[in-house]
Amino acid sequence: MRILLERNDINPDKQDRQGLTPLSWVSGSGHETVVKLLLAREDVNPDKPDKWCRTPLSWASMSGHEGVVRTLLARNDVNPDKPDKWCRTPLSRASGARNGGVVGLLLERRDIIPDKLEKWYLTPLLRASSAGHEGVVRMLLESSNANPEEPD
Repeated sequence: MRILLERNDINPDKQDRQGLTPLSWVSGSGHETVVKLLLAREDVNPDKPDKWCRTPLSWASMSGHEGVVRTLLARNDVNPDKPDKWCRTPLSRASGARNGGVVGLLLERRDIIPDKLEKWYLTPLLRASSAGHEGVVRMLLESSNANPEEPD
């Protein structure tokens, strides 16, 4: 991968038919080293959405790749609360997928709204509750911004 990324005649931010970039693919697969190689390029947009408006952070969050999430959250040009086509944020995706480590990383941020409603009026708390993930439910309830009374 390093050899390809050292070339100037390739586009490392090119989208496939679904709109996924190489960064989205490797973020969702947990390849932290390749994520860092791609982010070292100035011509890679770390917040570029696919055709469903899912970003590399969304892919890493729903897949539970804490190292990749930490790497992306360290950047100023990544929106940690960016919703996709269904209004699901990285926190919502991680909560529903039972990824407690990622939920914890996201809740450390002040620019995350833990009660943000999805298209179907679900919150991350409801996603975690319905998935039976007690640890994520506890983390969301302990968050100073989470409202357990938010209606669905």
